Amino acid sequence: MMNFKYITYDVADGYATITLNRPEKRNALSMDLLTELNAALWEADDDTEVHAVRIKGAGKDFSAGYDLAPTTETSVRPKLRNSTYRRGALFYGQAASCDDDSWRLEYSQSLRMAIFDMHKPVVAQIHGHCLAGGTDVAFLCDIVIAADDAWIGVPPTRDIGTTPNCMWLYHVGPQWAKRLLLTGDTVSGADAAKIGLVLKSVPPELLEDEVTGLMKRLGRIDSDLLSGNKRIINIGLELMGTRTLQRIAAENDVRLHLTESSLKFREVVIKEGLGAALAARNAKWPFKDCRVRVDRPEPRDDMGRFTDTGG
Repeated sequence: MMNFKYITYDVADGYATITLNRPEKRNALSMDLLTELNAALWEADDDTEVHAVRIKGAGKDFSAGYDLAPTTETSVRPKLRNSTYRRGALFYGQAASCDDDSWRLEYSQSLRMAIFDMHKPVVAQIHGHCLAGGTDVAFLCDIVIAADDAWIGVPPTRDIGTTPNCMWLYHVGPQWAKRLLLTGDTVSGADAAKIGLVLKSVPPELLEDEVTGLMKRLGRIDSDLLSGNKRIINIGLELMGTRTLQRIAAENDVRLHLTESSLKFREVVIKEGLGAALAARNAKWPFKDCRVRVDRPEPRDDMGRFTDTGG
């Protein structure tokens, strides 16, 4: 098994735990982290001691999304500018052709699809923020359990694109998928459970024990039985077009990268840095007022800010 830098990998009680381990970056999903995640998933699938896999995040968040900052990672560093490799021209750092952008999104997607394709069940344990790319990892998992106070959503749909893995429709149906992706609004773990976006939510102090209890149960079941029961359900999803939709989702994200708002976002990143671009987004859409209430009114002023204290 390879040595990991951006994740940790542990096996106990019949299951593996993969921890996204870039807490200083809020577990932002870099290409190197996704490469390690892919390797760890297939390691777990190959190991007969492992019956199931848990994915969680170190620090305060599950994952704040994809790492859009300029990279110095080992897998990309030798192939930066003036290179013949597609991975050398990062989308937000310099210009890229549509096909280059599509290739990179599809390559990144192929690393995450191991969650869906592997034989053994994968459980996501969501705490803190699970945003943008973090949701691409979480919703490919077979079961998602969240803390009540987790916040889940894809804010980049407001200005730079869409999710290149689109499992939202299969979890919550078309109306809630549209409500959340059209606005980029976020939903709490507790509310996510009400609409079926996650299996259930629990108080944050109980999350670790809740998921550990489930993993221990899975760890005692014949892994061949787990495989058969996972795969027949996933074949059903494939018959509903899930795999084809993932390919189209990546291509759709490429198209949206060419919108006026996305090009403006990239221009700010190049001239002023990623922090300035994100600050401009937050100034226009204050995060605390971009939270959905799934079964309560949302009184708002003309700027979209809540006019009550309903939480």
